[in-house]
Amino acid sequence: MISDPDDLTATEAAVTVNGVSLHVRFVGEGPDVVVLHGGPGAHHDYLLPQFDALANGRCLRYYDQRGGGRSPVARGVPVGWREHVADLNALVDLWGLAPVTLLGYSWGGLLALLYAATYPDRVGRLALVSPAPLTPEHRAEFERRITERLAHPRVVEAREALRRSNLRHQDSGAYRQRAFELSVAGYFRNPDRARDLTPFRVTGRTQRAVWESIGASDLREELAQLEELCIPALVIHGRHDPIPLATAQHVSQLLGARLDVFENSGHVPHVEEHEDFVEILDEFLPKRQ
Repeated sequence: MISDPDDLTATEAAVTVNGVSLHVRFVGEGPDVVVLHGGPGAHHDYLLPQFDALANGRCLRYYDQRGGGRSPVARGVPVGWREHVADLNALVDLWGLAPVTLLGYSWGGLLALLYAATYPDRVGRLALVSPAPLTPEHRAEFERRITERLAHPRVVEAREALRRSNLRHQDSGAYRQRAFELSVAGYFRNPDRARDLTPFRVTGRTQRAVWESIGASDLREELAQLEELCIPALVIHGRHDPIPLATAQHVSQLLGARLDVFENSGHVPHVEEHEDFVEILDEFLPKRQ
């Protein structure tokens, strides 16, 4: 039986690690799974309610990463990838979770890999959903694809129709919702499914700082040592994801992991093929019997 997110009771709090206050949220009971949201610079809310369906027989531990959501930082506080890895390690210590199970989405998938490369003995299991690109070439291809999709006539016409409408003045909430849907339409196989994604905001400074800290690095070199480890791992990727499938293929080869390609999904399989998403991850993640 899969949990109904509406029946779950979540606990939220703030914890301080490495001098930064992080917003955390726990839901479910059983073996722990730390959930890493994407962005960078976003927050965990946009994974809800879909990810909460996995809180049957396990405890999902979400947190807003430094510099995003309800974990803001002052402008002088560093927010590069190494700081994110250090924060995750501090949370693993605080919660006593090593070896930890990580469930990472998009940038969160890449963060999970960087953590595993830095602390290989502290990772027990990896589940990576739509992992972010590892190479400059794949990052450039992602940018090209998403730009192309957002310039599709269907999206442009819808954006123009919204601009011409009086919705901004009639119902500002509905206007913001529609504007959000159009801003993320390129991440979906069917842009209409964007209405099912919880709206979110990205803190631009954090996003820029993370990618600048990675720079033009080919992270395959940074992650090469993972090939020698035997970490149980699963990779999920949408066939129509603007992030090249080759990224997921390389990650799965690197980890010796199973790769599940969702044929009817873009970058958001937890929304686009929710039942398959939950079934596959529920089988893979540790669970109370």
